[in-house]
Amino acid sequence: MPKQPELSVALLRGVNVGGKNILPMKELAALFVELGCRDVRTYIQSGNVVFRAAEPPRPEVLTARIAERFGIESPVILRTHSELAAVVTRQPFTPDPDGKLVHVMFLSGEPDADGMAKLDPRRSPPDEFAVIGLEIYLKTPQGAGNTKLTNAYFDSKLRVISTGRNWRTVLKLLEMTSTDPE
Repeated sequence: MPKQPELSVALLRGVNVGGKNILPMKELAALFVELGCRDVRTYIQSGNVVFRAAEPPRPEVLTARIAERFGIESPVILRTHSELAAVVTRQPFTPDPDGKLVHVMFLSGEPDADGMAKLDPRRSPPDEFAVIGLEIYLKTPQGAGNTKLTNAYFDSKLRVISTGRNWRTVLKLLEMTSTDPE
């Protein structure tokens, strides 16, 4: 019997945040099934879709189909279970007990050296960040709502698209991509 493809997660940016870009997760999951994905599950209302596919849909296809179906422009970033496991392993900060002050921003592509040179480590004290591979790790002791280290800041400097998740969500997505649905 051939080996099943690894579970992956689609991370949508900016859905169901502050009453904007309302996207029902059940309908989003149905879209993934229509695109040939199996074992589709969602996690919380902020656009996390776990799925399995021999040929995962490309992020730009997912973004276009979401816009077509729901009228929402939401960039999509994909990570496999193995990639998520590496994200957890590389995390440079000590997570807080609630998993809310450490965040990961997932990038759509590799930032170039010019963009990296434009990042200011003193932009939002006492917040810290580290760019490692295709992720930016953030530690925001005063909370994510009080930082100047935003998607817009990183996107403009690095010229890639980012979407963030708190540490608790990252760990839950790793767990969900580790196990087959029941």
